[in-house]
Amino acid sequence: MPVKKPEIFYTKLFINNEFVDAANGKTFSVLDPSSGEVISNVSEASAEDVDKAVAAARAAFSSKAPWRTMDASQRGELMYKLCDLIEQDSDYLARLDTLDNGKPYTECLGDLDYSVKTLRYYAGWCDKIHGDTVPCDGPYMCLTRKEPVGVVGQIIPWNYPVMMLAWKWGPALATGCTVVLKPAELTPLSSLYVAQLAKKAGFPPGVLNVVPGLGNVAGHAVAHHQDIDKVAFTGSTAIGRKIMQAAGVSNLKRVTMELGGKSPLVVCEDCGDLDEAAELCHTAMFGNHGQNCCAGSRTFVHESIYDEFIKRAVKLAKERIVGCPFDEKTQQGPQVSQQQMERILGYIEKGKAEGARLECGGARLGNKGYFVQPTVFSEVTDNMTIAKEEIFGPVQVILRFSTFEEVIERSNKTEYGLASGIITKDINKALTYAQAVRAGSVWVNCYDLCLPQTPFGGYKQSGHGRELGEDGLAEYLETKTILIKVPSKL
Repeated sequence: MPVKKPEIFYTKLFINNEFVDAANGKTFSVLDPSSGEVISNVSEASAEDVDKAVAAARAAFSSKAPWRTMDASQRGELMYKLCDLIEQDSDYLARLDTLDNGKPYTECLGDLDYSVKTLRYYAGWCDKIHGDTVPCDGPYMCLTRKEPVGVVGQIIPWNYPVMMLAWKWGPALATGCTVVLKPAELTPLSSLYVAQLAKKAGFPPGVLNVVPGLGNVAGHAVAHHQDIDKVAFTGSTAIGRKIMQAAGVSNLKRVTMELGGKSPLVVCEDCGDLDEAAELCHTAMFGNHGQNCCAGSRTFVHESIYDEFIKRAVKLAKERIVGCPFDEKTQQGPQVSQQQMERILGYIEKGKAEGARLECGGARLGNKGYFVQPTVFSEVTDNMTIAKEEIFGPVQVILRFSTFEEVIERSNKTEYGLASGIITKDINKALTYAQAVRAGSVWVNCYDLCLPQTPFGGYKQSGHGRELGEDGLAEYLETKTILIKVPSKL
């Protein structure tokens, strides 16, 4: 029996702890990707609205404001309260993300659990962030202080709506920053709902602001704003470049970015159980409908087991249950939008045209909604478009390799460096690969294992800076050095 669809409660901008209409009265439609039908109309933030949100965040960051004078431990208590409220409403929030994102309800529940764990992890950091004393020459004492960077603009993607909010809000709140969040225009509903939970938890006005809107309007305004001290962005490399440029032409604001990927997952001849290896690679690619920045989107398989691996990969793809995301049996719902579906189908056509062998799938599923068949390509070579560019969909690209040295070189032959993986029973081989590959995460005999405690981020054009773990805090902190002359040095 399908899970019940949620009622929509919040569709306006959230500024200074109040839900308000856009200044110009504009709205935009949020669609159900299972049908293409309108779910609701949401207020569309303009540059004027972003200005209001930034002003509220700046006021909340002023030296005498409650947020700035609050004990660090109390900040943590507010975060814990927010976690409890999210957990209490996790079923509703999961249904909300299922509705406007299209991912299966069971996956959304998992996202909510992980989001709460992330926020609780950072809540525990609030009163454990501190400076140091530094020995120095002469009659001086040196202290350092860790201070919040200030007003932070955060732009999050549509593939993990609540989870990306948690990744961004967690370290920002723990360090004492204030926030202006621009959620993806395709999936703004859960961010607005969590905003009202934050108000209910007791966060002071202006600390958290949510301004849904279009990327080229609201996102542009956040990136270019002269009174935002830092921008944190997760999304495509193309948009990441624009945000870097915006920081340069505005106030040289600090920027951290988690961008695209074309991550290698290497299956060695000594992988052990080939069924398990095929299952791991299947999940690494098809999880979240392939709409995952660190998906194992280049599956390298040793030539001695290549043909047998293909058989297993095809079987798994054909057995994958695609359908209504509110049905608890469903493994794959629709892609997030018609544009995304058409983009994926375009890459499939390029794969066929360039000589890759289509083993299964390769087409739209049905004529309602944005469903794509789970697709597997074999006999793929490094120069093919589907082996070089991020497809961001349920398309497994399987390449063969001969030697370990060769696959290391080919793994690194990409402009990206977000993630990587290797399946082997040889610990020396695993450690060699882990050191040699140019990627921010390396998973050995597992994949896409992101924990609140472990840093995540990319090399090369997959971004810079780190999220999660203690490293994630550093992106939201300034270090102040204080030197004091003393009468004598003891």
